Order: sequence, then structure tokens, then C-alpha cells
Amino acid sequence: MVRLVAGREISTRIRDKGFLIGSAVLIVLILGMLVFQVAINSGTDTTRVGVVGGDAAVGEALRTQGQALGTEVEVVDYGDEAAARTAVEDGDVEGALLSPSGVQPELLVESGGGQVETLVQGAVQGLALDRQLSDAGVQLEAPPEVEVVPLDPDADADLEAAIVALVGVVVLYSLLLLFGQFVAQGVVEEKSSRVVELLLATMKPWQLLSGKIIGLGLLGLAQMLVIAVIGVAGALAFDVVELPGRLIGTVLTVVAWFVLGYAFYASIFAAAASLVSRQEDLGSVLTPATLLPVVGLVIALQAAQDPTSTLARVTSFVPGLSPMVMAVRQSAGEAALWEVAVAVLIMLVSIAVIVRIGGRIYAGALLRTGGKVKLRDALRAES
Repeated sequence: MVRLVAGREISTRIRDKGFLIGSAVLIVLILGMLVFQVAINSGTDTTRVGVVGGDAAVGEALRTQGQALGTEVEVVDYGDEAAARTAVEDGDVEGALLSPSGVQPELLVESGGGQVETLVQGAVQGLALDRQLSDAGVQLEAPPEVEVVPLDPDADADLEAAIVALVGVVVLYSLLLLFGQFVAQGVVEEKSSRVVELLLATMKPWQLLSGKIIGLGLLGLAQMLVIAVIGVAGALAFDVVELPGRLIGTVLTVVAWFVLGYAFYASIFAAAASLVSRQEDLGSVLTPATLLPVVGLVIALQAAQDPTSTLARVTSFVPGLSPMVMAVRQSAGEAALWEVAVAVLIMLVSIAVIVRIGGRIYAGALLRTGGKVKLRDALRAES
């Protein structure tokens, strides 16, 4: 019976336009974020500098100074001052250097020097120093290259994984609410159409509830895996991440927490929805349940910035919040193995309690139509 109900839920929802549109939107958002990240990474800060009367040494000095300032310098040679002045006025170059090897070099700019002034000033001073040393017969050795030794070599990797987890948590949050709503809507539809009476003539309430949760859960898991595969493949194809192994581990962590989070929220949504018989009344009973994942998402956003904060540590053990907060802490490398195990154990115990209580509410309120059933009456009806 449970398998039949689960199959019915899958076949019904997979043809639902809302489900298909929602899935397409999530995939487009993931791909859009990847393209946006690629555009940011590929964008190079370039400074165009015009030069009049310069040689190869001037261009090399400007490019070297640009590297020190974190910008790529493009040198444009002009034959005279008039051409250089016109280029500055037209915005073709950010500045034009006149007589760079002379006694009094000049820099033409449209208004204010800014970065180009700093760049040109450093290059001209370097050229002058090299010329004076050469005239004095001094030959300088190449300066030593500073070796950068990071105190925390895994910091960048942890940050990258936390960002990936944060994106996954947003998807997780969206799917939890989406499939929780599907469960709730299905319960109300069956009550309002009196189909539930026919179903309960051949099966028990817990079988109907289990079939709904399992069926939609499998559909949600499949959707999550599709999104994960597309996201991972896109990230690797566009070279957005540097550690594919860490990326895949982070994605699997988010998927695992989705399973626990869905079991928790689906039971709550189904029990709450059984208290009403009209879709119009569904919002009033689901509002308290939807606030918890919203809080979890907000805290997860904060945990991504500081996964070691007291708020992040405490809430990562709170049922309903842990699927989002602990996923971020794990990906950031700030959650010990025992912490993850405790959080999972608490979630499993909470799910068992919620399923038991939610099953009683579901069974006690399912056949009551015509208005909103009080929670106390639903529990008494099944006790």
C-alpha cells in the first residue's frame, strides 16, 4: 500500500506544471551563478597609458609597475602631443606620458590622476633610478623573490567549500519548502474531495502518510541530485572551483542533510495540513512551520561568515535548523566528527517523535471536514 501511494504521488507531481517550472528555475539559477562567476573571474583590470617619445624600457617599466598595483597595463604609442591629448580627451587612454626620459616628464589626464598617476609616477622614478645607477657604473643584482608562507594553507579551500555549501543550502531550503507544500496541498486536496475516505477504506492512516512522504521525498531527492550533478559538472567545466574532491564531498553533505530535513518538515507539514479542509486555510496552519527553515537559512548565512560563532555552534544541533547550519559548518571545516554525529542523532530522534505525534494528528483530523480542526481535538480523536 505504501508503495502504491508513493508511486501515485510521484506520477502526479512529475506532471505538475508548478514542479516542472520550479525545477527549471532552480537549474537556470545554478547555471546563471556559474556564468556570473566565470564573468567575474575572467574580468581583468586594464589600464591604458599613452606614451609620446618613449622606448621599450618605458613600456616595460609601466607594465612592471602595473603588476605591483594589480592591474594590467596596455601601452599605446603616439607620435606627438596633439594625438596623445586627443586620445585622453576621447577616453581612449586614461593618461598620456610625455617625454618619459626627459628632465621634466608630463602626464596628461582628463581630470584627477588617480591610479594612473601612481602607476606612471612609480614607473618614471624607477627609470630615473636605473639611469642614474647605470651612469654611475653600478650594476644591481636581481632582488630576491619573497616566498609567501600561509599560516593556514587550507583557508582558501575551506572558504570555497563554504560558499559551495551556502549555495547548496539555499537550494535545500527552496526544495524543503517546495516539497513540504506539495505534501500539505496533497493532504488538503484529498480531504476536500473526500478521496481520503475511499483511501482509508483500504489502508491505514500511517500508510497513507508514509506513502506521501516517501514518494515526494524520492522525487525531491532525485531533483536534488540532478541539480547537484549539473552544478558540479558546470563548476568543473567552467573551472570555477579548484578542488573537485572537496566540491563533491560538500555537495553530498548537503544532499544527505536534505534527506533528514525533508523527513522532519514533511511530517510537520502533513500533520498541520490535515487540520484544514480548504486550500485557503492552508497558509494559517503552515506559517509556524515555515518560519523554522527561514530562521535556519538566516543563521546559515551568518555561519558562512563565522562558522565558529556561538550562534552557529548551538543552532547546528537544533532540530530543523541543523540541516542548513551544520552543512555550512561541515563544509567550512569547523565541525568536528562528533558534532556531526550528535546533530544527526538528534535529528533522527526528532524525526521519530515528529512522525509519531504527526501521525496521531494526521489520523485524528483526516476524516474531519468542513472546518479547521483544533490540534487538541485531533490528538484526542486518536488517543
